[in-house]
Amino acid sequence: MNIEEYKGVWVFIEQIEGNVVGVSLELLGAGRALADKLGVDLCGVLLGHNIREIPSQLFEYGADKVYMIDDPILDKYRSETHMTAVGDLVRKYKPEIFLYGATANGKDLASAVATEVMTGLTADTTMLDIDLDKRLFEASRPAFGGNIMATILCKKHRPQMATVRSKVMKALEPQPGRTGEVIEETITLKEEDLKTKVLQIVRDTSKKVNLADAEIIVAAGKGVKDANGFKLVSDLADVLNATVGASRDVVEAGLIGHDYQIGQTGETVTPKLYFAIGISGAVQHVVGMNNSETIVAINTDPEAQIFNAAHYGIVGDLFEIVPMLIEEFKAALKEVGGVKAHV
Repeated sequence: MNIEEYKGVWVFIEQIEGNVVGVSLELLGAGRALADKLGVDLCGVLLGHNIREIPSQLFEYGADKVYMIDDPILDKYRSETHMTAVGDLVRKYKPEIFLYGATANGKDLASAVATEVMTGLTADTTMLDIDLDKRLFEASRPAFGGNIMATILCKKHRPQMATVRSKVMKALEPQPGRTGEVIEETITLKEEDLKTKVLQIVRDTSKKVNLADAEIIVAAGKGVKDANGFKLVSDLADVLNATVGASRDVVEAGLIGHDYQIGQTGETVTPKLYFAIGISGAVQHVVGMNNSETIVAINTDPEAQIFNAAHYGIVGDLFEIVPMLIEEFKAALKEVGGVKAHV
């Protein structure tokens, strides 16, 4: 493999029924920074059917080019069809970096493409950068249970690939009217040649907590100790009309379900206000919340790692501090007429 032939930063654009998944727009923002450092184009890879209206949106969010295959066989995601389409594009156009959202489909496709084109893949990355001297993509992620950050390189194979979770990166502000180049390709697969068929799509309509879109999160850590401590966190969340979150320790202790877990093995969140109560600040948790607009940490240990991520820190016993916060917020809300959502 002559790796010098490979140029450009690509982002797989995941879309569902013509709507671009948010993480794809976020990755265009991250990809734009990488492409600018390398002096190359940022390209979206768009697969599906009846998707010709989507490229204009991608240009507004930073893409220079969009490689598009619009074909009925790509209407619903299947590993077989999408792996073939992307593999063909990679071999023809030779990108040096390829980013995917760490969604169910994105992770499935990235691993399949890595096998198809015989390259490496770094999963669930949280930081992306370029070593300009060596022209290497630096994909970093927590390792060894979140105790260290590992930077992973793919020196001998291309493209250099990584998956990135939603809310880890930030989308650019769209530039209305920005344009680019659409490169249309075709896929040679026929429906009768495929091993898999999409018979039915069953949507999960059950009501689940939506941490990713929460504006205020009150998160509990190991320091809450038990159900009584966790109730304090829940009470504060109720007063603020906030969403409850938790570290892995709290989930594993059975105090709340996994849907509420924040961190590397849970959800990634970016609220306007994040309370970290009794949370030590291990890397595994911090990578899931460190892009919050304002972080307030409460911990008895003045050396706790969480204070490195926090904008405001309170050193003290949460069993004393949280009840005081509850009373103060109740009084303040009463004065402003109980407009909870704008605390």
